[in-house]
Order: sequence, then C-alpha cells, then structure tokens
Amino acid sequence: MSGFFDYVRAEGLLHGRMEWLVGAIELAATLIDLVAISVLLVGAIRFVIGYLKAEFGPGEDQRKRGLNAERVELGRYILAGLEILIVSDIITTAVSLAMADLVFLGILVVIRSVTSFFLERELETVRRELGAVEETGEGRT
Repeated sequence: MSGFFDYVRAEGLLHGRMEWLVGAIELAATLIDLVAISVLLVGAIRFVIGYLKAEFGPGEDQRKRGLNAERVELGRYILAGLEILIVSDIITTAVSLAMADLVFLGILVVIRSVTSFFLERELETVRRELGAVEETGEGRT
C-alpha cells in the first residue's frame, strides 16, 4: 500500500530522453540558490557595518535613526533573497517527479510568503518612523 507522498509521476520526455537537460536545470537551480545566499550574505555584512557605524556614532537619536535605516536595508536584502529562493524552489519542483517535492514546495512557498508579508509590514512601520523623525527634525544637531 502506497501513500499520497509516495506518488511519483510517470517519466516523461524530459526525464526519459533528455536527462542531460534535467541535470542542467538542476544546476541552474543550484546556481540561483547560491545567488540568493550571496544576496543574504551581502545584506548581513552591510547590516553589521552599518550597525557598528550607527552604534558608535555621536548622539542617541542618530544611533536610533541609523539602526532603523540599517534594519530597513537588511529587510530589503532578506526579501530579495527569499524571492530568489522561491524561484529556485519552483524550478527544482518543476523537474521533480515526486509528489513529496511538490508538497514540500508548497510548504516552503507558504512559509517564505508569510515571512515576506510580515517582514514587509515591519519595514513599513520602521520607514514611517524614520520619515516622522526626519519631518519633525528630531535628533538634528
């Protein structure tokens, strides 16, 4: 007796006669994963540098503004990285024959989409706070 997750599609033209193309597509998906990881790493490195500049800069208000600005920037990198990872997951699943891979993709997309949604909401709040501080002139010396 086999279960829902054990289902595997029948081998089609792509897997039957063009196995080299499946390998190329899987390589492309791996390269896209590496691009996404590099986007996340660049964002993290930039955040740490910006955080250190803000933390050791003059004035409490400037520190808070600098930290919030860096949070917004890091959020942009995270959102970009998540979107790129979703592309890779879709490509990987497109060439997979297993139902379990399709379910896994669905779960990943939901998790990443929910994370992106709430991160975007948080970033919008921080952007509004930054805009309000700049409009009122708080923290200016």
